[in-house]
Amino acid sequence: MDGGNESIVSEFVLLGLCRSWNIQVFLFTIFLMLYLVIVPGNIVIMTLIITDPQLHSPMYFLLANLSFVDMWLSSITTPKMITDFLRENKSISFGGCMSQVFFSQFIAALEMVLLVVMAYDRYVAICKPLHYSTIMSLQRCIRLVVMAWTAGFVHALSQVALIVQLPFCGPKEIDSFFCDRPLVIKLACTNPHNVEIFMNVNCGFVAITSFTLLLISYTHILITVCKSSRTGASKALSTCTAHVTVVVLFFGPCIFLYVWPLSLTWIDKFLAVFYSVFTPLLNPAIYTMRNKEMKNAMKRFRTYYVDFKGNT
Repeated sequence: MDGGNESIVSEFVLLGLCRSWNIQVFLFTIFLMLYLVIVPGNIVIMTLIITDPQLHSPMYFLLANLSFVDMWLSSITTPKMITDFLRENKSISFGGCMSQVFFSQFIAALEMVLLVVMAYDRYVAICKPLHYSTIMSLQRCIRLVVMAWTAGFVHALSQVALIVQLPFCGPKEIDSFFCDRPLVIKLACTNPHNVEIFMNVNCGFVAITSFTLLLISYTHILITVCKSSRTGASKALSTCTAHVTVVVLFFGPCIFLYVWPLSLTWIDKFLAVFYSVFTPLLNPAIYTMRNKEMKNAMKRFRTYYVDFKGNT
């Protein structure tokens, strides 16, 4: 990539979701409200899991990590998108753009691997219950989470390391609300075909490998539970519905954004919004509304808070 040091573009211009001022004011209100639900919602889940001894188990340790990642996922692009709704000039510096590319790729790969780890945890709990405490020890859980963070970091670094070597010397308008990796590459003053192929293969490997492992895990769970009782099918669905729903909500947009892009601007924008705003919003609701232990933990927390205020 000779010429990478000839980049003269110091900033990019984000075209946003739409041009109408009235619609932008409306979207500002909607997304601000959603963001003010996403962050506290995920913080509540992490707080409950950390403070409630009855939730100190591998499954909830992994759920707390997922909530932290979801909160970070929404914070990469949503705050700037919200403020840009009220701005005439929706510019972002070259460094800020590269940071968005890095962290969006980092979190995407991290969450994929983390969802695989959570599926493995459910597989061990249902298919090998007698060995669960031995296999899913705290040390192993920590190692699996560290592996997920490492995989995300390496994936993102390999992507950004190639992008920063591309020469950006002319076009600087990005038809989105954030620096989406495929759109940034298209602005390079050279033919990025080989880079695009490498990045699609890279993303495809991470996504397809993770999805395959998830499919294998949930297939084993379904088969095991179906063999164990007559009502196995309904029990399996009850156990895995939340996990499978989250997997579909997360992998769907990711695959069509980065592995098999549809090249339709309005669809890409919709998928990007769904991925960065609605997935972090829905995950806490999906995992808590169907989980009796989380509901009971919230009741205990409220009771403790009321008693504490009463004593003071």
